[in-house]
Amino acid sequence: MSNLKNLPAPSPEQGLNRYMQDIRKFPMLEPEQEYMLAKRWVDHEDTDAAHQMVTSHLRLAAKIAMGYRGYGLPQAEVISEANVGLMQAVKKFDPEKGFRLATYAMWWIRASIQEYVLRSWSMVKLGTTSAQKKLFFNLRKAKNRIGALEEGDLRPENVTRIATDLGVTEKEVVSMNRRLSGGDASLNAMVGSDGDSATQWQDWLEDESVNTAQDYEASDEMTVRRELLAESMDVLNDREKDILMQRRLAEETITLEDLSKQYSVSRERIRQIEVRAFEKLQARMQELARKRGMFADA
Repeated sequence: MSNLKNLPAPSPEQGLNRYMQDIRKFPMLEPEQEYMLAKRWVDHEDTDAAHQMVTSHLRLAAKIAMGYRGYGLPQAEVISEANVGLMQAVKKFDPEKGFRLATYAMWWIRASIQEYVLRSWSMVKLGTTSAQKKLFFNLRKAKNRIGALEEGDLRPENVTRIATDLGVTEKEVVSMNRRLSGGDASLNAMVGSDGDSATQWQDWLEDESVNTAQDYEASDEMTVRRELLAESMDVLNDREKDILMQRRLAEETITLEDLSKQYSVSRERIRQIEVRAFEKLQARMQELARKRGMFADA
C-alpha cells in the first residue's frame, strides 16, 4: 500500500488551493465500480485498484482534515495524516461486509488525524487513555458550557464539575487546562487584531456540530466491532452468510419474497434461517469479546 503511485501530496510550497484542485480531477466511484476494485485488491493485491479507491476518496480525507484547523498544526500535515488513515481503511476494507468505503474510511481518517494531534501536543506525558483524549478534545466546550471563561487556573467548583462531566480526575482537568492555556502552543493566542473581530486559535477548532470525543470513542468501538464481525462470520455456512448479508448488512436489503424465490424455499424458511444466523453470529461475537476483555454487548 505504501507504493501507491502518483498520489497527490499537500505541501506548503504547493499550497492547499492547488492540492484541492488536483484531487478534484479524480472521479467518484459508483457502488459497482467500488466493489469490483475492492475485490481486485482483496483477492489479488492489485495496487492499481487500491490507488483508484484511495484517490477517489481524497476529497473526503481533505474535508475531514479541514475540520481540525486551529490546533496550530500545519494543515498540509493534517491532510497527509488523513490520507494515511484513508490508505489504512482501503487496506482493511472488505467489500463483502456491505459497507461503502466512505462510511468505513471516515473512522480511520479521524483516528489517524486525532493520533497526530495528540502526538504533536506531547500527550505521551499525560497518557493517552480514552478519557484523557476525550478531555483534550472536549475541555474548551465544557468550559464554555458552564461559563468558565477565566484565564489561568479554573475555580475549584468548575474543576469539579468538568471532571465529573467528562469522567476524569480533577488533577487531569487542571493539568490539561494549563497545557491548553499555554505550554506547547497556546490555543488562547489571538488571531488578528481588529477589535471585536479578533479571535483565539481555539475558536478555529473543528466543527462544533461534530462531537470529536464521541467520534474518537465510536471509531475505536466500530473498528473492534467490524473486526469481530468479520471473524465471527466463519460460524455461518454459505447460505446463512448470504441471507444475513442480503437481509441485514447490504446497503439495499432484499425482501424475504425475493430470497425465497432465489433459494426455492418458503418466506418463513428464509426468515428462520436469517434469525438463526443472526443468533449464531451474535453469540460468536460475544464469545470473542469476552475472551479479549472487550465490551460485553458486542
